[in-house]
Amino acid sequence: MCCHCTGSATAVELSRREILGALAGAALTAGLVRAADAPAAAAGEMPRRPAVRVVYLRPQAKYWLGWPGTAWDPEGFVTKSREQLEGFAKELDIELAFEPRPLYDDKEVDAFIAKVTEQKPQGIIVFPLHMNEWGRVDRISKAGVPTVIFAGLGMCFTGHIATISRRPGVYLASSPDYTLKPARFGLKLIRANFDVRRTKVACVRGNAASDQVLEPFGMRVRNIPRKTFPDIYKTIGETDEVKQVAAEYEKTAKAIVEPKHEDIINAAKCYFTALKILKDEGCDGITMDCLGLVASRELPTPPCMAWCKLMDVGLLGICEADLNAVMSQLLCCKLLDKPGFIQDPVPETVNNTFIGAHCVCPTRLNGFKEPPEPFILRSHAESNIGVSLQVLFKIGQEITVMQMAGPGKMILGKGKVLRNLDTPPNGGCRTSVELALEAPADTRDTKGFHQLFIYGDHRRDFQAYGQMFGIAAESI
Repeated sequence: MCCHCTGSATAVELSRREILGALAGAALTAGLVRAADAPAAAAGEMPRRPAVRVVYLRPQAKYWLGWPGTAWDPEGFVTKSREQLEGFAKELDIELAFEPRPLYDDKEVDAFIAKVTEQKPQGIIVFPLHMNEWGRVDRISKAGVPTVIFAGLGMCFTGHIATISRRPGVYLASSPDYTLKPARFGLKLIRANFDVRRTKVACVRGNAASDQVLEPFGMRVRNIPRKTFPDIYKTIGETDEVKQVAAEYEKTAKAIVEPKHEDIINAAKCYFTALKILKDEGCDGITMDCLGLVASRELPTPPCMAWCKLMDVGLLGICEADLNAVMSQLLCCKLLDKPGFIQDPVPETVNNTFIGAHCVCPTRLNGFKEPPEPFILRSHAESNIGVSLQVLFKIGQEITVMQMAGPGKMILGKGKVLRNLDTPPNGGCRTSVELALEAPADTRDTKGFHQLFIYGDHRRDFQAYGQMFGIAAESI
């Protein structure tokens, strides 16, 4: 984190169950759970899990000529695909409801449209089982409900899908993948949006308390006075739980450079301070005017390590009260099941590369259930106090560059990791990564600030989310 920016992350492996246990052990009790069960969502604003309706469209007569062909088995596909979808729904915790049988004519499609218009499920999955069904698919996609369409090979030509595949509110997968992974991704889009809209984040800044919703993105924000954090921090003692967190970081770090044991203890206290705020406010993440508190010496340590720990277990810990960065990280976590690295952008003008640097970075860059990247415990670079993480990125790793630029727009790009940079000899923040960018041609023209560096090429994933849920996407 630096005085021009925001960031978030951690390295120590800790399950949500262990977090809840730590809360109980610290006399903070529950209230910190997955977005699907968050206390903020328990007021009846949304159902406990997203509801999705599944419909198959086909001619009633036995197939004869025309694609997918007489040899293709529609009944067998319905049976097998239903089993596959039920497995996906169980995995993603989605309430799935199938129409009793395929729909055969316009009257049945009209009745289905009327039903979903009234019931307003979180999504629909449509399976056209013949090339002649696209007029009915088109009508369902205009019902005002997020619509996933799976057209296996044999169900369409270019002309059938050129327009509908670009329609807002639609994710269309024309694919030969009959394992239905694209349909699972469509369900994941619906699940991610459901979780985003149930997420409430504590924004610790200023002197007043208020609430807001960032539309069309849908994230809720609870603004609370900045003094809340240092006031609660003073109540957190050097408990066994605090010592355990500190010891785990000391044990798993590749090296410890500046921080002393006392610094790591204080950083662990920040983590439990954040947990207490999440519990008290019914929130799923926190962002804070952290540099203001450090500058005024109201905290003995920046909360960098605490934010790292939150991020590595799938919660949000974002610096500097940057709500764009919060939205970016939230969508990344919910859609991809892994965090990104929020950084300060620096164009390198000698070799036309792009450097991102920050003092907070997740280690679970490969995924929450995957092994962490190695890290070094460092001080917060600008103040040279406290504890931050220098996370070492894989050389050659493909990177998505992504940022929410307000609640209705995202910017997207792609790069590759060239090297990790050390401080010193360099200045700036502790995690410092140099990329070769695919675009723009001149890195001085790169848009945005506090963009995420995300492992893998996920541009089409984010574009699909934006199309389905009203978020414009443009190139970085």
